[in-house]
Amino acid sequence: MRRFLAFLCFLVLTPAAMAHPAPDGFADLAERLSPAVVNISAAQRLDSGDGLPEFPEGSPLERFNDIFGDAPRIANSLGSGFIIDSAGLVVTNNHVIDGADEVEVALPDGRIFPAEVVGIDPVTDLAVLRMQVSEPLPSVAFGDSDTARVGDWVIAIGNPFGLGGTLTAGVVSARGRELGGRYDDYIQTDVAINTGNSGGPLFNLDGEVVGVNTLILSPTGASVGISLSIPSNIATRVVDQLIEYGETRRGWLGLSVIRVTPELAESYELDVPYGAIVSRIEEDGPADEGGLRQGDLVLRFDGRRVRDSQSFPRMVAESEIGRTVELDIIRRDRAMTLSVEVGQLQEEGGEASAAPEADFVLDPTVPDGNVLLGMTLGTLDAPSRRRYRVDPDAEGVLVTEVDATSDAAGKVRPGDVIEEVEFTRVETIEDIREIIANHGGGPIRFQINRGGQYVLQSIRP
Repeated sequence: MRRFLAFLCFLVLTPAAMAHPAPDGFADLAERLSPAVVNISAAQRLDSGDGLPEFPEGSPLERFNDIFGDAPRIANSLGSGFIIDSAGLVVTNNHVIDGADEVEVALPDGRIFPAEVVGIDPVTDLAVLRMQVSEPLPSVAFGDSDTARVGDWVIAIGNPFGLGGTLTAGVVSARGRELGGRYDDYIQTDVAINTGNSGGPLFNLDGEVVGVNTLILSPTGASVGISLSIPSNIATRVVDQLIEYGETRRGWLGLSVIRVTPELAESYELDVPYGAIVSRIEEDGPADEGGLRQGDLVLRFDGRRVRDSQSFPRMVAESEIGRTVELDIIRRDRAMTLSVEVGQLQEEGGEASAAPEADFVLDPTVPDGNVLLGMTLGTLDAPSRRRYRVDPDAEGVLVTEVDATSDAAGKVRPGDVIEEVEFTRVETIEDIREIIANHGGGPIRFQINRGGQYVLQSIRP
């Protein structure tokens, strides 16, 4: 019995278990960290036409025109931030100060300082401010957000609803949340975050900033336990660049990628889906000059495994501009390594958008002999190009109909043009039939031109 109790004590008191035991409270952390968490007020001057209305002559409210006159209106927004340098550098969200003509930072001790905008990054929603101070201020430091695990305690200090110095606590509930942004990798917590918390710090129990509180997901607009924070490992890179250059400088390869589905992973003989498939290459860009091609499967970037098509753009963006990196790829089932020099992304350029969906007209007269793997195939000629609004550069075999019960359903659409099958160029239906007949089994890969966009799908026979 004694041995059993001793063993239980050993389990409870191991270093891993004692690293961060459940806290009795957060009072010591609050006392230490709160002086560096600030409230931010951003004012935007509006023209009289954008502010209160001008009342018509003869209206009982006409006298208010004399009261307000043509004076500019002031729109205010409140948010949170935190001091990262005793000289007065403050980090917050870009949306807190977006469009502001005047920014003020209020410290917990009641002092208020004007601040100038050092730089903003709308893509990650981060901004850096500089207060005009004459003495050192309390500050906090960024930590390593990669060490934040699901279940870890975290606390937020901020300015919800204008109530400064408010502390809320909870745990990390998920990692790697994405909402459709190019570089999304949010930390999800159940910490209560509300309007005014934006831009405030998310602390671990060591008092390090592991996130910048940015978003909540809620049907009501108030906290329901799903809060999202920008990881500190993303924030620090952006903040450092804003301080040094006044802008962000992201790496760029000049390509677009699509995800590796489970079916595609099987066709590439991967145990699990990972990597990213090159879907588009910009002419004369770094990827083009480095020898990458459409359809290449990128497995490793600069020695690091590419988790998926969402993480790959972040890896590229975080790379040093001008540095030559190696990409481990699979091209037509052959492994190879390419060297590419990272260029600089021009942020002002818009992203390529997918072609609009066409209102396709089906041709019911196509004979059954043209049906392969649930796809009805037709000839790509001038009338069919017009009917299905096919991309001018597309060459191959046209898909006119898809059987809803086949494996192709949801993967291929009417109007798609099959350009390659198993990385072999096809021009006729017989070309496709021959490749399918000689395929050794398993999913078959189809390279498709869909409105000018590259699509790679894996279809089971």
